[in-house]
Amino acid sequence: METFAIAGCGHLGSIVYKAYIKGLLPGYKLVATYSMKTEDAKALTEGTDAKALSSMEEVIAIKPDYIVETASIALLKEFAIKALENGSSIIPLSIGAFADNAFKEAALKAAEESNTKIYIPSGAVGGFDVLKTISLIAEVNGWDIKAGIHTHKGPNSLKNTPLYSDRLQDKEEAVFSGSTKEAIALLPTKVNVAVASALATTGPKNAKAEITSVPGFIGDDHCIIVETEGLKATADIYSANSDIAAWSVVALLRNLSSPMTFF
Repeated sequence: METFAIAGCGHLGSIVYKAYIKGLLPGYKLVATYSMKTEDAKALTEGTDAKALSSMEEVIAIKPDYIVETASIALLKEFAIKALENGSSIIPLSIGAFADNAFKEAALKAAEESNTKIYIPSGAVGGFDVLKTISLIAEVNGWDIKAGIHTHKGPNSLKNTPLYSDRLQDKEEAVFSGSTKEAIALLPTKVNVAVASALATTGPKNAKAEITSVPGFIGDDHCIIVETEGLKATADIYSANSDIAAWSVVALLRNLSSPMTFF
């Protein structure tokens, strides 16, 4: 039986926990939880033998097979390399951290040297298999490739960001166009999916990100496109809330333990 820990015990972490409690993760044992709020970490151990730990150092020390991160870019950067070096693979939702190339390279080096893995869940998007395949074909043949993501979201989701203006409540407007690396720097909690799709294609520096604000719009609609000579793929995913990101972690864990694996 493989073990896992949850780092970040808010709404998304609780979805992974509830899936475990409902028996949707056979073959796994939850051994630890961590949150800056002790009561949240304790809540996600109820009905299990898991321990609510007071630091990520304690989580790393017990060496779970997987550490599921559902908290923040800052927390992921804090523990990921140490965890990988110590023998734990990681499943992060704060994928925007990997737009920092120095961090990404250090994490990859740690994983390679320790025989651990960084598993990128699909989050609120998907289609990573075909994105990677088309990108590989373009690379092998030396073809030009274009990749990007266009996200539509409501203006309220942009409040307390540099992109928000009251005028967005009344008029549809393109509020951002640039690289995914620029997007995550500007909106560190809003565009992790853009970085995820970029990592599967041309990289955060090269993949384009566009954001359009739509009055009254609820949730997010992500349209991902990758195109090269004779090949084009489009994935369009709408979600009314962020729950799909946590469920993608559950699906990934189930995929890893299944005798039939989908890529």
